Amino acid sequence: MLGYLFPPAELARLFRRLGHDLDDETWHATVEHYLHRTSHGSTLSGLVHGWVLARVRRAEAWSFCQEALRSDVADIQGGTTAEGIHLGAMAGTLDLVQRGLTGLEPRAEALWLDPAPLPELSSYSFTVRYHEHWGVAMRLSPGRLRIDVPESEEPPLRILLPDRAVTIEPGESCTLELPPS
Repeated sequence: MLGYLFPPAELARLFRRLGHDLDDETWHATVEHYLHRTSHGSTLSGLVHGWVLARVRRAEAWSFCQEALRSDVADIQGGTTAEGIHLGAMAGTLDLVQRGLTGLEPRAEALWLDPAPLPELSSYSFTVRYHEHWGVAMRLSPGRLRIDVPESEEPPLRILLPDRAVTIEPGESCTLELPPS
């Protein structure tokens, strides 16, 4: 569950503050340990596993994402969809696409992004509001991320990626080349 709540780098920082080391090898072993021990009795289970695997074992993440999406569309639990109890799974799936796969973290000083796109989603886009920038459009496609900042009187939008920082003026767009997965 911690891998769902915090991106890997943030989780490692939290563990360091607690006096523990969480390196990639330990994190991968932890994911492997729980992947084979989870019963998946909840519609949220696939969502959480999809989120964590998008960062660790991307090739396996899509099947868990699809399972979360199917929970309402195919009524996989036999009649519970009409009761509306899968709303959390649907909202979580949207959150996975918007925040999980983009690594989106709105912070006070900048909009942080650490994309982990899934090959099965060739491209997708959405808009967000960050501070007083309404309708910041993001389009993630293989190898690139495009950001369009709408015209406004607000200060430039600062974007932080793991390997660089960029500033985008209101009314301008920026296409960022992403490192290979």
